[in-house]
Amino acid sequence: MPGRTLEELGLARAPRDHPLTYPGAWPKDSGLLRGDRILPLDRLVHEDRVPVLAVGSNACPGQLRHKLAESGITTPVPMVRTRVTGLDVGVSAHVSRLGYVSASPVATPACTRELFVIWLDARQLTVIDASEGVPLRDGNYDRAWLPAPDVCIELSDGGTLTGAYAYVNRHGVLHNGLGTPRGHPGQRRLLSELLAGSAPLRELFGVTPEDFCARARADAALCRRGTRLFAEHRWVTASGLEGFVRPERS
Repeated sequence: MPGRTLEELGLARAPRDHPLTYPGAWPKDSGLLRGDRILPLDRLVHEDRVPVLAVGSNACPGQLRHKLAESGITTPVPMVRTRVTGLDVGVSAHVSRLGYVSASPVATPACTRELFVIWLDARQLTVIDASEGVPLRDGNYDRAWLPAPDVCIELSDGGTLTGAYAYVNRHGVLHNGLGTPRGHPGQRRLLSELLAGSAPLRELFGVTPEDFCARARADAALCRRGTRLFAEHRWVTASGLEGFVRPERS
């Protein structure tokens, strides 16, 4: 089989097992995730599949493989590196049960950055939706369609997409102290900054990023309390993407 293994490419570690690595390692270029290998892609657009913008660990092959394998799905996933204008990567205003504070998309008209679009078939989409809590009334995310030109997604061959789905956090996102969504700087730095800024958060989760991850992974109720604390501190603002969420999912 052509291609290279995830281990060879340094893409095998899943943040769900190593939370301080969140959002995990992303590929350098487009490819086809098939089992534990990345293979060449024969095309960038897959009209028989659903395009989903990955702003966090869904762009990490190790994490994506783990999510699908848990449901017995081994079908390949095209991962296409794109240039996206109108969107940036913010910080979800909730504490994940997996021990980290995850990424969430934010509307940023002047921002252009490289993100992956993962093209999912129906079964794969159901699994990724479930991993984001979309089907649940008390889940953390809604899946929203972000159309062009609100969000412009450019392909390496010069083409563009008419839009793509993204997972919008129902809790909102954390701001930078001035009301503007803060960027996600990586897990260790983020947790260090959050803990330094809140004595109540340190009382709940400890004083180091390692403490935070261990305590969050051990206690779902503590994660919910941490999520409420973000709101109590008035650290939360809107992502700017709420208007794209369908009413039946809100």
